[in-house]
Amino acid sequence: MKTLDQLVNNALSRRNFLAGAGAVAATTAIAGCSNNSSTPVVTGGGGTTTPTPTDADYLNYALNLEYLEAQFYLYAATGSGLAAADMSTPSGYTGSFTQGSLTVGSAAKVAGTTTAQQEIINEIAFEEQQHVRFLRAALGSAAVPMPSIDLSFFGPLAVAAGIFKATDPAFNPFSSFNNFLLGAFIFEDVGVTAYAGAAPLISAAGVTAGYLTAAAGILAVEAYHAAYVRTALTAIDQTAGNSANTYTSIANQIEALRATLTVGNSGAPAAITGVGSGNSGAAGSAAGVEVKLTVPTSATTPTSIVACDSTNAIGFARTTSQVHHIVYGSATVGASSGGFFPKGTNSIFAKTTA
Repeated sequence: MKTLDQLVNNALSRRNFLAGAGAVAATTAIAGCSNNSSTPVVTGGGGTTTPTPTDADYLNYALNLEYLEAQFYLYAATGSGLAAADMSTPSGYTGSFTQGSLTVGSAAKVAGTTTAQQEIINEIAFEEQQHVRFLRAALGSAAVPMPSIDLSFFGPLAVAAGIFKATDPAFNPFSSFNNFLLGAFIFEDVGVTAYAGAAPLISAAGVTAGYLTAAAGILAVEAYHAAYVRTALTAIDQTAGNSANTYTSIANQIEALRATLTVGNSGAPAAITGVGSGNSGAAGSAAGVEVKLTVPTSATTPTSIVACDSTNAIGFARTTSQVHHIVYGSATVGASSGGFFPKGTNSIFAKTTA
């Protein structure tokens, strides 16, 4: 069985990805153009204005999400999280954000896994860790430190989604591989749409510097993770011959909650509809990002394992505000903290705007 340490030490072709994306050039360019934009600018009237976001701000937004994912997957794989050097304030940092703390809750190495299941967790953990390292290297001294993260939020989130009652024991994604898949389902779908939403915002200079290529590469890996998780969840019920579709039903309750949290936003997800022709309706429209998780009955029906629109089979995107609504577990406009980020993200986009 591959251990996480072996994956880290071997690193395979992932180091080539880091080099190919121009990390050294990116460090110089992005640190030079960041202009400390994470700090509000005081106006002459005594108020504050938010500066125009830079490429550094968009990459730091992504870094906040990668901190969360890496902590979750590393705990699932090894029972411990990111190394201190991977979440600390970088040397030369002049921004206003400070390093937060990690609330572990029930986080621990996933129990009772088979060799194959452990290798899957190891693989995803390694890649999310490398995303953190890649973005920190690209940002250099402009990289924000890790914000406060609360991995115990899975419990309240499961209650909000209707999966558990408030009187039940808290949902624990580390207690079994199947529960781990449900926890991963929360993150991976959101990660894919977050990168899809942020990639077009990168400046022309950033495109030239290779940031768009790097973002597309990370999005691809997140999509691979999401595809595995979504397929595995449907396979559990198919293998068990479960006519009640227990795990796909739970996944759809999570999707329904995400849709509820982002209602009212520009491009908000529409209500979830059924499989087949139903997916060509609201949930399969260009405005939606939630598609009910079920298995297509033929090659002519719209897919509902892959989260994409039913017309062109194109994946969805979320705005920075929509993503924050979900990770905060709040539909409130103006929310600036909560959920997995109890003190907010270390990002100029931390407050929801719609």
